[in-house]
Amino acid sequence: MDSERLEGRVAVVTGASRGIGRAIALRLAAEGATVAVHYGNKREAAAETVSMIEAKGGAAFAVGSELDSLEGVHRLLRALDEELIRRHGSNRFDILVNNAGIGTSPSFDETKEDDFDRLISVNVKAPFFLVQQSLERLRDGGRIINISSGVTRIAYPHIMAYNLTKGALNTFTLHLAKLLGPRGITVNAVMPGIIDTEVNAAWLHTPDGHRSAVEMSALGRVGEPSDVADIVAFAASPDARWITGQMIDATGGSHL
Repeated sequence: MDSERLEGRVAVVTGASRGIGRAIALRLAAEGATVAVHYGNKREAAAETVSMIEAKGGAAFAVGSELDSLEGVHRLLRALDEELIRRHGSNRFDILVNNAGIGTSPSFDETKEDDFDRLISVNVKAPFFLVQQSLERLRDGGRIINISSGVTRIAYPHIMAYNLTKGALNTFTLHLAKLLGPRGITVNAVMPGIIDTEVNAAWLHTPDGHRSAVEMSALGRVGEPSDVADIVAFAASPDARWITGQMIDATGGSHL
């Protein structure tokens, strides 16, 4: 493995079957953490993530649950408890990465109540209650990293409902950091910009789309999932012990 900064730690990464979540799971495993690879309905993709980690000598396992309700959160934690107790004799873990989410939304004028409610349920309600229900499981000195978005800094009104959920996640990050500080638990948000994932593929993998995305970044390229995963790995590591309550821009300098 590349490093052992997280040796002996257990990390839970939601939405880790593909995209940014998969890259985060791979990176944390490379640092030595045992990674719980959560998936909603993409069981085979999650199994592939686990296989990729194990092929490099890491430790991981998959846990599935749709995170669109409180029962979904409970279902995830029951599965997580069972596997962690079987492996380690304890259901305690050290790192929680709230990555799972709906990555876009209809335009402002086309958003229906059902669209809005589902976005809130998955992108805001699930992280809120997953943390709440994990407080006795999360060890003192642990890490919570919420995957937010550059849309909280850059105006994209055509996906208004999605943007609101990420603003809520930033607010959650700030106040949770204050609440959990006495336990030595740091809470930070990472805000990606345009990343080359399945969510963006339809428009990004066109000449005009790719050129537009490149022009947005001060660094002159499109972001990769590993760019975000490396930042998360830092935030999860002992090196970030004095950083909490922060919104870490991971847009590659978009719209500076």
